Amino acid sequence: MRAPVPPQLCEAPSMDDIVLQAMAKWPNVPHCYGWLALDARGTWRMRDEAAQRADAPGDKLTNSALVGFINRNYLSDERGCWYFQNGPQRVYVNLEATPFIARTDPQQGLVLQTGQAIGAIDQAFMTDAGAIIVRAGDVLAQLDDRDVAQMLQTMTLDGRPLADDALLGWLEGGDGKLALRWQDRDVAVERLEAQAAAQRFGYVQRPDQMAGTTAQ
Repeated sequence: MRAPVPPQLCEAPSMDDIVLQAMAKWPNVPHCYGWLALDARGTWRMRDEAAQRADAPGDKLTNSALVGFINRNYLSDERGCWYFQNGPQRVYVNLEATPFIARTDPQQGLVLQTGQAIGAIDQAFMTDAGAIIVRAGDVLAQLDDRDVAQMLQTMTLDGRPLADDALLGWLEGGDGKLALRWQDRDVAVERLEAQAAAQRFGYVQRPDQMAGTTAQ
């Protein structure tokens, strides 16, 4: 399996221009699979050959310039596979959860791992594992588990504050309308099987395991 080419780091204002120039200059660089992952807390992880053999999460990326570069050049293809455009090379991303991960922010409400703030929430879901997922336009984001308790405080069941036992009953198929109070309006919360999210919303969690994917 081919390792990703070294990231082309430079001053932030010219990074994206360099990517476009590199793609035009070297249009046929092989894609890279298995080397980059996004975990369920929104952390980018580099997976070396040892991590790939062990199917391990990989090492956290902490270089702020590199993380910013990935965030600005994070895209998806026609298959629903997400990748980082590293100069002329696509580095495909293994997703532990959804393509985006959100955290609560006192000023902006919800912020993605890319730094983008979420505006109006179109749909909200709670999985059978207790994770909260929101959709805002084309963005699908699972909430960082460290912020779930805070978000639960904004939910109601049949118009009443949500109690722990009531939530458990709802997750097990009980009656009642669960709603998330967001930006002065109630957003209905739907049940969602965690394993069904990728198929329902058209994204691929493990592009490295897709049939027809060539290890390069």
